Parts: sequence; structure tokens; C-alpha cells
Amino acid sequence: MSKPIPPLDLMWLIMESQASPSHVGALLLFEKPKGNPDVVRQIVEAYRSFNPTPPFNYVVETGGTGLPHFRETTSYDPCYHIQHIALPDGATYDDLLRLVADLHEPMLDRCRPLFRDWIIDGVPGNRFAVYAKVHHAIIDGVSGTKRLYASLSPSPKRVIPMPAFAALAPVHKPRPPKAIVDRLAEIGISATKQTLALRDVSVGALKKGLASLFGADPVGSAPFTAQRAPMNEPLQMARSIATLSLPLDEMHTVGGHFGATLNDLAVTIVDEGVHRYLRQTGRAFPRPLVAFCPVSLRDEGDSASGTRASAMFVHLGEHDATVLGRVKQVVAAMGTAKQELRSMSKDAALAYAVAVLGMAELTTATHVDRVTPPLANVVISNVPGARAKMYLNGAALVGTFPVSMIAMSVGLNATLTSYDDSMDFGFVGNGVAMYDLTQLARHVRDAYEELKAASSKKRKAPSRTTRSRSPKTSRASR
Repeated sequence: MSKPIPPLDLMWLIMESQASPSHVGALLLFEKPKGNPDVVRQIVEAYRSFNPTPPFNYVVETGGTGLPHFRETTSYDPCYHIQHIALPDGATYDDLLRLVADLHEPMLDRCRPLFRDWIIDGVPGNRFAVYAKVHHAIIDGVSGTKRLYASLSPSPKRVIPMPAFAALAPVHKPRPPKAIVDRLAEIGISATKQTLALRDVSVGALKKGLASLFGADPVGSAPFTAQRAPMNEPLQMARSIATLSLPLDEMHTVGGHFGATLNDLAVTIVDEGVHRYLRQTGRAFPRPLVAFCPVSLRDEGDSASGTRASAMFVHLGEHDATVLGRVKQVVAAMGTAKQELRSMSKDAALAYAVAVLGMAELTTATHVDRVTPPLANVVISNVPGARAKMYLNGAALVGTFPVSMIAMSVGLNATLTSYDDSMDFGFVGNGVAMYDLTQLARHVRDAYEELKAASSKKRKAPSRTTRSRSPKTSRASR
């Protein structure tokens, strides 16, 4: 059965190339349970016993119009899609990251279902890993994360739930056939909504984006207002990957002391970390970075296939700002961008994303992006996770690291997700230009530690009343 592809999902297929594949992934780390040496083999065998369900059984075909469409397939090779591999004796965590970078590089085969999973044994610390990748045309970060957690168990018992690729699709109750008048009315309402959405975009955010593309001064959240940075070099097939975990509740506390949300704080330390990394590698960037921040448009409980997201383009802190000054600048910039996005309807916000990414892909395909401002310098995305401890066949999940895509001459992606008591960061970069993301992750951690220390001093600082009563103590404390 042929299925049309929504515009934003179609964009991920049209823009895909060997140097810029359009899949997203996740690296899950598990701690092996005691008393079950066959835990990994059992998971592999169980996963291979399931068949994929929509949209994981879709293949891409091109019809007479030339536009791709989806078709469900019954042809499925479980040993191809569920791989069982192991690191050699003496391997390190960095070796695992290099392996995942290699697995993340190639495009998914469009003649097969658009996903693959690798269960990786031999991870240091008596651990194993699951690396999963799936095409962005059939799933986005939010719905993909929900499916991943649904494939795990809250119990430490030896339970292997249905994997994400085999989850049952929502059952839609059949409706009685509608009269032709009702059908025509629905078509008219849908067309009107789309027209109003496009009008909203054309007179607002899209118009601003086009003006910026041709040299107008940037105002608020606007694409194509970034200056070319090392991350904007032409994309190559090579990928570099790094991970980082920070304490979640502590991050909330630290951010609160600066009037920053958790997301504001994460954006700040990534911004600071990137500038430090570029200075360390002799490529200091003397301008503020512009971050492309995807924003989910999904309602609570929506885990349907496809992409439902829009975007903000945020001018971050000054290149020479201190980390304390940077957090204030980022909070203000994020607040302005959020307000602009809230002013759009969901239809307009989605149409905006389609139009902006379409323009970005056009400039990339024609190589115009090499002489015009890039879409952004870095992608920073926050995907909601889970607070409950999860397990797979009795193995405790100890880390969930997004492994996202890079595209449209934006060669650095930092995606984060919360799990249990941690905030887990996954960094993906153009392996030629951003070749040592482990160093970047360390700079991000250092920036966080400095903000944490500053917030601690702020909490311990004496009150004004105390200083006025005891000036000697005040001078000593300074």
C-alpha cells in the first residue's frame, strides 16, 4: 500500500546525501546483571523474533510524479537489522564511541526498512550497549525517545519487552462513511488552515528569514544570520562523537540561581564549550554563535510516526563573554526566540520549519551556501526523557545518549535528554572539521562546574544586613 509522505518528512529524504545522511540515533548503555552471562545473546534472539510494524516496515519508492512515497514491505531480514557485535578485549569507552561513529556514518538502505540496531558486547565496566538508528523521515526525537522507553521495563526482572521497531501502531476505530458534503467541508477547512499558516509565515518569520539571507540585519530569531565558523565547512562523510552526563537535579538548582531554565543552562554551557574548543584548536571564532534549536509541536501522548517540530534560531553569547555573562545573554536571547515561536499557530510553526529547511537545502544543493550566511552554526536540541530507572532483561540502563544528524552545512549537533537523575548529552560533528569532540565535552563540563561554583558562592554570600552590622567580616570575605 502506497503512503504519501508529509512535507517535512519528505524534506529529510530529498536533502539526504552520502555526506549528509538523514537518520537519527541513540546509544544506550546497560550494566550487566549478576548471574546471567547470556543476557546479551538473549536480547539479540528476542529482538530477531519480532517483525517490524509501521512505520518501521516502510521502504521508499518513487512514483510517476518523481516524488518519493512510502510502501509497507513484508520482506525483512532480522539478522541484517539486528546485529550482534563485540568490542575486543581491552577496549576502552573511546573505542566504543569510535565504533558508533563508524556505524552512524553510512546512509540507511532505502530498499529495506529504515532502521538498524546493534547490540554491542564487551563494553568496559561489565556493560553492553545498544546503538539504534532510524531515518528522520519516519520518526523524530520526541516520538523516538518515547518508543525507546516503551521498549524497556521498570522492573529489574529478566523481561525483554517488545522492541521499539515492533511496537503496535495505534488502532483507529472505523468510522461510518461520510456524506460528500461533509468530505468537501473537511477539505475546505484543511485548505483554509494551510493557507492561513502560509500567510502567517510569509508576512512574519519567513519574510524575516529571506531578508536575512540577502544581508538584512538580524532581528530576533532568524535563520541565515550566522557568520561562517569552522563548523560550517562542507560536510564530509566522517563523523566524530562524544558523550557527557551531568546531574539533573543539580542542574535545575544551578540554573535557578541565574534565572535560567534547565534548557537555558544547557545551551549556555554548550555555547561556552564550543568557543573554548575552537580557541584550543587554534580556530577562535570572534562572533556570537547562532544555534538552531528544534522545538517539538507534539501534544502530550502523541507518538505517531513522522516529524512534528518547528525551529528557533538563537543568537547566543558574545565570543569573549565570561561564563557568568554568557548565561545572562543566553537567557535573554532564548526568551525572545520562545516568545516569537509562541506567537505562531502550530500550522504556521510547522510551515515555517518546512520553508526554512527547504531554503537551506536549496542553498546546499546549489553550493550557494558556500558564499551566503549559513543556516546556523550549531544545532542544540533538548529531548524529554524519563525519570524512572529502566531495565532490559535485568540489565540496568545507565545512560541514554542521543546520536543525531548533521546537515545543511551545520556540522555540529548537541542533543541532550534526561534520564533518571542525569542529563545525558550526545555530541555529533563533521569528523573533518570537528574532529575531537571528547575535548569539546570536557570544556562543556568545565563551564558547568564554573557556573556551579559561582552559584554556590552566591548561596553562601552574606546578606546585606550582616554586612552592614559587621563591616570587618564583610571585608574579610571579599
